[in-house]
Amino acid sequence: MFDLWQSVLSTLEQSVPTASFDVFFKHNSLSQNRDGRIVISVPNIFIKKNLEGKYHKYLLEAFKKNGIDPEIIEFIIGNKKDENLKSARTMTIKDTPDIIIRPATGLNERYRFSNFIVGSNNDLAHSACEHILENFGDTRYNPLFIYGGVGLGKTHLIQAVGNSLLEKTPTLRVSYITVETFYREFVDFMRKKLSGFSDKYRDLDVLIIDDMQFISGKEKSQEEFFHTFNALYQNGGQIILSADRHPSEIAGLTDRLRTRFEQGLSIDIQMPDFETRCAILEAKSSFAGVDVPREVIEYLADNIKTNIRELEGALNKMVAYCEMRGTKPNINDLMPIISNKNKKTRRQVMSPKVIIEKTAKYYSITLTEICGKNRSKNIVGPRQVAMYLLRHELDLSFPKIASEFERDWTTVIHAVHKIEKNLSVDFSLRDQISQLREQIYV
Repeated sequence: MFDLWQSVLSTLEQSVPTASFDVFFKHNSLSQNRDGRIVISVPNIFIKKNLEGKYHKYLLEAFKKNGIDPEIIEFIIGNKKDENLKSARTMTIKDTPDIIIRPATGLNERYRFSNFIVGSNNDLAHSACEHILENFGDTRYNPLFIYGGVGLGKTHLIQAVGNSLLEKTPTLRVSYITVETFYREFVDFMRKKLSGFSDKYRDLDVLIIDDMQFISGKEKSQEEFFHTFNALYQNGGQIILSADRHPSEIAGLTDRLRTRFEQGLSIDIQMPDFETRCAILEAKSSFAGVDVPREVIEYLADNIKTNIRELEGALNKMVAYCEMRGTKPNINDLMPIISNKNKKTRRQVMSPKVIIEKTAKYYSITLTEICGKNRSKNIVGPRQVAMYLLRHELDLSFPKIASEFERDWTTVIHAVHKIEKNLSVDFSLRDQISQLREQIYV
């Protein structure tokens, strides 16, 4: 079956885009081929759903080209070899946040590729991490800098690389830390006038550091990390970093350190779309062995759009509530949880004026400037972003948005469409809007 599957993969690689092949086909396996029935093992529910729908015909054609005309193609999550997935399925919802740390590395063992849901918001970052696993030492991906808002899965992804590398090569010297840990250790060594700090991280094969934005303004720590970075890089060590924004957007970062961060590959993780939010909830429910109806999944995904942590938190609360009452998950039990969140959101976003004010503050301009007639570039850009947010966060009509700025509604249409178009190519703009969304709902 292995040879057949490899042939099918080769066929698929010629017929689907590379990004789609890497996400939806590359990590599957053929579990059964008997009596016209094909069974394919896949890592998670998101991939399963896409293969059952969008990519089913490609699979069917690929098998036919390799001499197999299946009557049925089925998909199962995990396989006998995937012990990590098996153990994940035995967890209860309340157990999944448990921290299982490898003491020597700082890695949390529960962060795996097998339980990371890949969607359009993170597929490039996921592919880059798996590329490191399969092509360790590729300098084009060194350092790998992953950035995005809070609760979008950055920590999960970068630790999954470390765990997978250790499984593949147990002798690798891997360390995961937060930048705060690096800073505190460095300060402690200086305060106690100890030597040897420079050797602690420079002899590693893989250094993974989270929350790099917090090194901002810490000049001595930046200098020490600069030398650590250089030593690791020159010795062929892999460096993987995460932050809540692109290196170019981190204030108080020295130019030489920013240059180091940008010499490899920087990729952002965005807010998950509706389909990905549904997949995350389905996967979490499936791994925990809890049967959550589709309408409940969709209700949750439709009402919570801020980040994955809030999404999972709402699911946990609903399941715990149902366990206490001895009922099955249903929308009626979910409504109070969503209602409380929406009440908070409504208090925070009471009117379009709140979004306009927060946008003006974010860009360091006044409310008068953002709503006025000034056509300077540094004013027009934020004004267009505010119009875009009013459209997408509050679902306001174009005439209503126009009235907030005393503009013609055709001007608003132009502004919203321009931002929508630029978001597909401008990483910095995407990062700005992601941060603004978080500030709006804080």
